[in-house]
Amino acid sequence: MGRKDEAVRSESDTMGQVALPAWAYWGAQTQRAVENFGVSDKRIPVLMIQALGLIKQAAAEVNAELGTVPEDLARAVAGAAGEVREGRWNEHFPIDVFQTGSGTSWNMNANEVIANRANELLGSPLGTRKPVHPNDHVNRGQSSNDVIPSAIHIADRLAAGKLLEALADLEKTLSEKADSFAGVVKIGRTHLQDAVPLTLGQEFSGYASQIRKAARRLRNTLPHLEELALGGTAVGTGLNAHPQFAPRVIERIASRTGLPFRQAENLFEALACRDAQAELMGALSVLAGSLLKIGNDLRLLASGPRAGLGEIRLPSLQPGSSIMPGKVNPVIPEMVIQAAVYVKGKASSVGMAAASAPLELNIMMPLVAYETLDSLSLLANTARALADRCIRGIEADPQRCAEWVEWSLALVTPLATRIGYDKAAEIAYRAYKEKKTVRQLLAETDLLSAGEVDEVLDPKSMIGDAGTA
Repeated sequence: MGRKDEAVRSESDTMGQVALPAWAYWGAQTQRAVENFGVSDKRIPVLMIQALGLIKQAAAEVNAELGTVPEDLARAVAGAAGEVREGRWNEHFPIDVFQTGSGTSWNMNANEVIANRANELLGSPLGTRKPVHPNDHVNRGQSSNDVIPSAIHIADRLAAGKLLEALADLEKTLSEKADSFAGVVKIGRTHLQDAVPLTLGQEFSGYASQIRKAARRLRNTLPHLEELALGGTAVGTGLNAHPQFAPRVIERIASRTGLPFRQAENLFEALACRDAQAELMGALSVLAGSLLKIGNDLRLLASGPRAGLGEIRLPSLQPGSSIMPGKVNPVIPEMVIQAAVYVKGKASSVGMAAASAPLELNIMMPLVAYETLDSLSLLANTARALADRCIRGIEADPQRCAEWVEWSLALVTPLATRIGYDKAAEIAYRAYKEKKTVRQLLAETDLLSAGEVDEVLDPKSMIGDAGTA
């Protein structure tokens, strides 16, 4: 963030003078936070900056309507906030995620950047705090305690929409593969041991269903994310806010995003609790578990290619070894697995953070914002990479699938209805010991005719009515 040999300016707040970079659009309170909280390389997510810009822009417009901020100042604030929303001033949000738990530093960072830019638009230099003041004008009718949770909800809701789009594409891709693999009969495996046959299409239809249900779970969290805490100000009572301020601001936010944002039904809950984010991360944790299962299954099904299962072929994307020529690894499934584990850890983090809400305020809101938005973005990118760089290019190996089916002892299962469980188990045991197929062993007995053997051991008769996946 720093620039070599940069000039500095001096600015004051209620605690005294502070030196900060002359080029910075932030002010004294932001600079104090930079100096106090520089413990990591993690900074405010871009969607949070956009959400703060959106809130401040709508607030300025409403304050002008209500006459609580002079119209010319409000117009300049709205213009500056619009630029923040567009991402023009992202580099001027330098505060560490690990900071004061209310997110006051982030709110004041937005107030100061917008005030300085508004003053610049009005012809005043940076740092003057006039005619536009960061608290008196930009923050009018607001508190960090209702702005930050509202920004978290807006940002999470926007990011959730992008994740739902990615999941829809992944589910479609898996469903298409399920259809194309409908005729490929393969052996099932339970406990990683041979089981009765199914089709590769049926197996992939299960993956598609997992993603479809994951999207449904995510959609179920959206109504709670669409509740905004604006209007609660410091503790939920609405002190210092015009009674029409929050409803009008939220109406503008809903109109600009095209999403049904509304004021929270209970502002005390909206300030004190981050249960909506805990619920969101619960849905994301389940999705991560689904991706973990799918990634591991793809690795197993593609293992080999000669000394493993080898029932499918994954796209070859890059060399897999610095010492073994020709080796190609399942890189996308392994990326998916790591991303899933990462998100599961974040879900635990948010769960603990959501519970850290003594009395009237949650005190881990910056962490909640960072973890939820990072998880939503990562899962959206992961789902798209899985669909585009792996699932779409998967090919089946029908010959290998048929060989495993024929060699499997589980083919004896339907035989139990003809000769009894114990006798069928004896056949399976002998075939295993003598290293023969069930079909070969039955041919050496007079238990069934050749025609009956072919009928009973036909794998297509064992896949059920859902054989078309």
